[in-house]
Amino acid sequence: MKLSIFGLGHVGLVYAAGFASIGFHVKGFDIDAEKIRMLNRGRLPMVEPNLMELIDSGTKQQRLVFTDDYHDAVLSSDASFVAVDTPLNEEEELDLGQVISAFRMIGESLRKAGGYHIVVIKSTVPPGTTSGIVRETLEKESGKKAFEDFGLAVNPEFMREAHAVQDFFETDRIVIGANDERSRKVVSEIYASFRCPKLITSFNNAEMIKYASNSFLAMKISFINMIANICERIPGSDVEVVAEGMGLDKRITPSLLKPSLGWGGSCWPKDNKVLLDLARSLGVEAPLVESTLEINEGQPLQAIRMAEEALGPLRGRRVAVLGLAFKANTDDVRGAVSRKVIKHLLERGARVVVYDPVAMDNYRALAESNGKTIEYAESGLECIRDADCVIVVTEWEEFKRITQEDYRRAMKRPVLIDGMRIYDAKRYSEITYRAIGLGPQ
Repeated sequence: MKLSIFGLGHVGLVYAAGFASIGFHVKGFDIDAEKIRMLNRGRLPMVEPNLMELIDSGTKQQRLVFTDDYHDAVLSSDASFVAVDTPLNEEEELDLGQVISAFRMIGESLRKAGGYHIVVIKSTVPPGTTSGIVRETLEKESGKKAFEDFGLAVNPEFMREAHAVQDFFETDRIVIGANDERSRKVVSEIYASFRCPKLITSFNNAEMIKYASNSFLAMKISFINMIANICERIPGSDVEVVAEGMGLDKRITPSLLKPSLGWGGSCWPKDNKVLLDLARSLGVEAPLVESTLEINEGQPLQAIRMAEEALGPLRGRRVAVLGLAFKANTDDVRGAVSRKVIKHLLERGARVVVYDPVAMDNYRALAESNGKTIEYAESGLECIRDADCVIVVTEWEEFKRITQEDYRRAMKRPVLIDGMRIYDAKRYSEITYRAIGLGPQ
């Protein structure tokens, strides 16, 4: 079977390379011609561990090809997977423009195609999208009927950025939403070699599973951050110990019970907002989703509060921010906590210096400095030099190697705010050390 992948972002590119590695012939399509040129020159347009090696293997074995010709992608494949972004627009509403555009291209190509072609949507879309506008667009552009002339299925992804390759091969489950037997059979055959639970269900259930999963995971982090904020008021309390005790319960597990300045990225903030809007449109209250978002929105302010408690007013203070990416091992700054922290620091008149091992260029492109200057350092040690305060926002391994002595020597006054709990508080007792969820010691 030959496959085409529409959209070569973090999801589509991993699936293109992954499918090629297990024996499929894959054509990866993207409208971004420069991205196609980069891939054909052996360069990765984003940071994702182990992905370049997987792509190299697929291209050398001639099972993976990249193109900006959507007709070629569809007409040379038996099934097309759509993995384009579904971002929020300026009004904070879901923008399905890229999804509709992809299905227009596929529908237009299907008009010329012979045989039975399967179209699979991996993009995260609200329940009712596939059975509604997706099907309508394909039928209108192709002049053909769904389930008679072509197949249609929903196949949500559950990958984590920075662990996407591992998650492709070691996925917890595969969900296939299909309303006809032929589509169910073909998509199931594509995943036949994957040894994991497989759930076959309807379009709407498959779409809802993705939103419900992301909302629950985000809620778990917001919950432990709420507990962390309580622990900070209790002498001798430490949320990490509390989380360890909670995680020993097999019903809870330790996963995601990690205190922080909040969660970010391109998926969870958007998906929780869309789920909340969906519930309200249906006349349903969703207080857990609402609280999950509210806690996360306020969590970055914990770092600002700690800095002001240690230094007083921040105007004129030099504050170093270590980490810009929304998580380690990626250059993605979409929805990153760093942007909120820096925004609040600038509003208070602080002099901000930042550093990230790989996300500096992406941050510059999205920086919202409101005309105020942000200084960019060349290393972690340079970033903290002469700083009044350091806020750790991303848990890069490089930052974990900065010692108490490094902070004491480099900083003007050593105030360290550990927003990701990457340090052992006992080893940083000779400087002013504050951390999320750590009560007065």
